[in-house]
Amino acid sequence: MKTVSITLALLLAAFGAGCSTTAERSRNLADPSVSGKTLALQVCSNCHGVDGNSVNPNFPKLSGQQKEYFVAQMKEFKGHDRLDPEGFEYMWGISRSLTEKQIDELASYFSQQKNNPDQAGDTLTQRESAGKFVFEQGVAARNIPPCSTCHGAEAAGNGTFPRLAGQHADYIVKQLNVFQRTDERPEGAIMKVIAHDLTSGNIENVAAYLSSHTTK
Repeated sequence: MKTVSITLALLLAAFGAGCSTTAERSRNLADPSVSGKTLALQVCSNCHGVDGNSVNPNFPKLSGQQKEYFVAQMKEFKGHDRLDPEGFEYMWGISRSLTEKQIDELASYFSQQKNNPDQAGDTLTQRESAGKFVFEQGVAARNIPPCSTCHGAEAAGNGTFPRLAGQHADYIVKQLNVFQRTDERPEGAIMKVIAHDLTSGNIENVAAYLSSHTTK
């Protein structure tokens, strides 16, 4: 029964994609006439949410993301320069035929969406407080600078430095591990050096703080 249900779902999805005949509703990633906003709503939303606030932490939140950073990451996926497994598994194919105009429009759309943090509370937990300290003060004993130096006091990002506020904790942990232990994100050379001496506790704490943090 489960197999039949999956097959039926795939058929319905294929039928729905085939019935979409206008550029305003198209899911055709190879059609340069389809706008970036349409692709955001018809394609990207399946994983990242209509407004960029993904529910599944496997997929990063794109809402409120820095436009310049978003464009740079899409170009890395398109050029097969970003090698973190879940990134290339999903994004190499999706980005393959996108035009610069479509990428720019996608970046504009998601940068304008309101970010919703995970489980934001009135007071910080012990873990979040420890993460806030790392974010704002760094770890002097390990010569690790404050994250806020590049990502801003409110973690909203700046240009090529991404927004971290409100991002899924699991996703932040995963990416810090990528920077720390691999060469799968070659454009992140600065982060590789910074993340190298972070402990697992440091990583989990700062991720907890950022996931619940919202910009003022």
